[in-house]
Amino acid sequence: MFDLGWSELLVIGAVALLVLGPKELPNALRTISNLTKTARKLASEFQGGINEIVREADLEDARKAAQSINKGSFSKAIENVIDPTGEVKATVTGVEKELKEKPQISPIGPIAPAPQVSSNPPASPAIAAPEQKGEAPDSAAPEAKV
Repeated sequence: MFDLGWSELLVIGAVALLVLGPKELPNALRTISNLTKTARKLASEFQGGINEIVREADLEDARKAAQSINKGSFSKAIENVIDPTGEVKATVTGVEKELKEKPQISPIGPIAPAPQVSSNPPASPAIAAPEQKGEAPDSAAPEAKV
């Protein structure tokens, strides 16, 4: 606060010695030191009181925030942050109602039954009976190369 160097302190000491004299100077220094100690003590108590008030205020704010979360559900707090206007919730509930009201229809149509697999293996082309005239050859059966 005060920027006093050694030269300034020496001048103040010389003036005090001339004004007070050598007999009263030690008593004056004791009085000044006691006043400074008292002032520092009061300042530290004041600062400690202010710090305590600030801590209590911060704790009170945190306590109020925790109580507000406990009073309301945590999901409501999240919902208010994510969807404050409620548009998304209204849309989702509307879609859910529509899906419940409409019958379930497959988008690809009816599903064909799986093909039946016979227990008899197909005859090999080399052993198969000769084709008769007028019939078209079976395009599904592969030709055997011998």
